[in-house]
Amino acid sequence: MSRMPDDREDPRTILVDARGLNCPLPLLEARRAMQLAPPGAVFVVLATDPAAPSDFADFAMARDFDLDETTDPDGVFRLTLRQAGGAT
Repeated sequence: MSRMPDDREDPRTILVDARGLNCPLPLLEARRAMQLAPPGAVFVVLATDPAAPSDFADFAMARDFDLDETTDPDGVFRLTLRQAGGAT
């Protein structure tokens, strides 16, 4: 877990770098980060596991998070989780 290096990001944004990890490790790393994060944090998960988008979609629905997903040209999924309906 680390802060996003980009100054344009909200300081409450937490980066979870799960590249190279296979299911279920990306989700487990994100859950661990969530337990340690302050309220209102936004989580950006970087993952290369092909199952990550569906795993995080299920997780977001079950935990009342909004999920935005993008895929970089090099195949890295960028999954952004925000508490649904809450201020970030």
